Amino acid sequence: MADNQKQTVQWFPGHMAKTRRLIKENLKLVDGVVEVIDARIPYSSSNPELSELIADKPRIVLLNKCDLADPYISSKWIEYYKSLGIAALTVDCRSGKGLNKFPIAVKEVLSEKIQKNIDKGMPGNPLKLMVVGIPNTGKSSFINRMAGASKAKVADKAGVTRQNQWFHIGNGIELLDTPGVLWPKFDDPMVGDKLAFIGSVKDEILDVQILAVKYLDIMNEFFHDRLAERYKISDFEKMKSWDLLEYIGKKRGFVIKGGEIDRERTAVMLLDEYRAGKMGNISLELPPDS
Repeated sequence: MADNQKQTVQWFPGHMAKTRRLIKENLKLVDGVVEVIDARIPYSSSNPELSELIADKPRIVLLNKCDLADPYISSKWIEYYKSLGIAALTVDCRSGKGLNKFPIAVKEVLSEKIQKNIDKGMPGNPLKLMVVGIPNTGKSSFINRMAGASKAKVADKAGVTRQNQWFHIGNGIELLDTPGVLWPKFDDPMVGDKLAFIGSVKDEILDVQILAVKYLDIMNEFFHDRLAERYKISDFEKMKSWDLLEYIGKKRGFVIKGGEIDRERTAVMLLDEYRAGKMGNISLELPPDS
């Protein structure tokens, strides 16, 4: 099993290469960029290629799914982005939490553009922003909330949005949606693992049992008490993650013919419960120098 745990995530479908081209081509149509990332893993869910792609365009970062992350750590990430001169907000796009601050942030970030429009005698010109982000960070949920209707396809799976779409959201703001795009490879294997934990990489291309074991490794090391409480485990200090996977499966009654534990079903359950926030507010990454 140890060799199998060396599995790394490297996934770059053709449509994602096309997305990069579309982003480059459409940048000339917009005044700024909104990047939607996952508040639980801000570093891993931010595409390192985006800074190069968007060049000097003003950027607003939305730390989405903040209700699933540790509020204190999220506040540290906001401070970090501020230190870089990047506007950032903690939001939950499904409930709408924090999104009332978005139009205000847009007006502040694009204040020079607004003044130029006024100087040109065109104060009513809409402010246009491109929405970017890797799969499953909540771009479509964000647009739907801002547009006031389910106009963009939403799914808890990677790669639902496929083509560019414009949305009018009021306050003189228009949003350009783009397909979610990953980057060609993950130099740090843990980045790929964390993206898989939150569902940004399709489960179908991975060994879900290995992924669940890696997840248990992290939970056992940093969130031991949460794991024990959720799955009613009294003593597993010395239990390896593969054994823990079977133990949890047995506790949940995931037993198949012959008394064998259904590890596949257990693995899927573990990842689903983490993604649904049933383990509590858990952030897996701290900002640099924290």
